[in-house]
Amino acid sequence: MLQMVEEVYITILVDNITDRLLPSLSLVKRPPLISNKRFNKPPIAEHGFSALVEISYTNKDEKFKQKFLFDTGVSKNGIIYNSNIFNIDLKDIETIVLSHGHFDHISGLISVLNKINRSIEIIAHSDAFLKRWIVFSDGRKARMDILNEENIKKFGGIIVKNNNINYLPRPKLKLAKNSTDKNRFDKKNKRVLVTGQIPRITNFEKGFPLQYKEGKDENHLIADPFVNDDQALVMLLKNKGLVILTGCGHAGIINTINYARKVTGINKVYAIIGGFHLSGEEYNDSIPLTITELLKIDSQYIIPCHCTGWKACNEIIRAMPQKYLQTSVGSIFSFN
Repeated sequence: MLQMVEEVYITILVDNITDRLLPSLSLVKRPPLISNKRFNKPPIAEHGFSALVEISYTNKDEKFKQKFLFDTGVSKNGIIYNSNIFNIDLKDIETIVLSHGHFDHISGLISVLNKINRSIEIIAHSDAFLKRWIVFSDGRKARMDILNEENIKKFGGIIVKNNNINYLPRPKLKLAKNSTDKNRFDKKNKRVLVTGQIPRITNFEKGFPLQYKEGKDENHLIADPFVNDDQALVMLLKNKGLVILTGCGHAGIINTINYARKVTGINKVYAIIGGFHLSGEEYNDSIPLTITELLKIDSQYIIPCHCTGWKACNEIIRAMPQKYLQTSVGSIFSFN
């Protein structure tokens, strides 16, 4: 059973958009443009995604704060560069969760592991390690970068392949002699739900039709449109409802939300943030159907990121302007 948290802070470390002139709001803090009479270094925007998730909660009359990393971006060092200019210490992260195995979400992983410089668990679906290709209708094709398990282990990554629901915080692997942090060993402490594989129920959310996986070699490609490794994070914010964070949302943002509601038993959705994967001509027909369902779900806030696409974002703004919050690299969304 998912337990409540009192605060959720989601910092966008990698995203497609940077806008240094966006104002801060009550729920979102933008990085300052100027410090000490000098312009701050600009962040990098890239076609990828990474978010730092910080939660705080009370357990056994003690207050706890914990940090997790969700995805690592599309370049090797974009996440490192942005973290440095925002003065974010990646060494504080307890667990890394990969939303799925596509290169725009995993390419900074080794750089992150090198920066952390210690053993750390990485939660991913087993399909995240498949050899995959994108095959276009005109016959063009390209191999996607893959997760190299040996390399991950070399840099301290401890791979946890899990296709079903998981929870954070994870128990520590080894108890330090002088450790007083007994909270991490409480297996009943379940503050962040990792969905694992999400059932595909809607008839309009198509997955990723361009995706193929290798059979015995690259000459034997098998259609694999569902991206079964796509998973999301779900938190239950006290007195507010669910906060749902997606990477690309290949499972379908509506499938993802409905699954989160089903497994938690909580219908009220407070905030939806992340990629909705509605960019591209093949998804145009899905946009109005998605918005119809989002209106029914009636979350307090919607924060489309990464691969949602300008057309879908504009339609979301048109349909529910009071719910929409603009993403941008470095933005900290504060839910409390």
